[in-house]
Amino acid sequence: MERIFKYLSPLGPITLASDGTALTGLWFDGQRHYGAGLVSGAVPGSLPVFDMAAGWLRIYFGGGIPDFTPPLRLTGTPFRQAVWDALLAIPYGETVSYGELAEVLSRKLSRGTGARALGARAVGGAVGRNPVSLIVPCHRVVGAGGAVTGYAGGIGRKIRLLELERGVLG
Repeated sequence: MERIFKYLSPLGPITLASDGTALTGLWFDGQRHYGAGLVSGAVPGSLPVFDMAAGWLRIYFGGGIPDFTPPLRLTGTPFRQAVWDALLAIPYGETVSYGELAEVLSRKLSRGTGARALGARAVGGAVGRNPVSLIVPCHRVVGAGGAVTGYAGGIGRKIRLLELERGVLG
């Protein structure tokens, strides 16, 4: 049975989802793709993974760098999963452009296959459908030249998250 949990962050309410052992979703309430993959009938409840995720969020919003990741179960196509894995490799406080991420993934996914290069738009579509925002740091992906673009939780939140990681907010 899928469970949900509400967390009140400094940037607004967040809904977390779990299959009972791993985190399957984390969305700012009302964001684009909110609840994607969430089964109907998910019930509010308490779980150890929610306690871990809430601890991660407290550290993060407190300006710290969490030294752990709650168990995650990200469901999506192999391409989306490859993109989400690449997001997890972006260090705290750093950003990469959609184009740079597409280049990295093109090299990784096409090794020896002769596959075509990936476009930034294809990567952007997968980034935007990240089911576990913040912990899988899609907010660290920016447009060409560092332009702050494209965040399912809203550009204002993306700016605040990037400022928090750069130590501008406290």
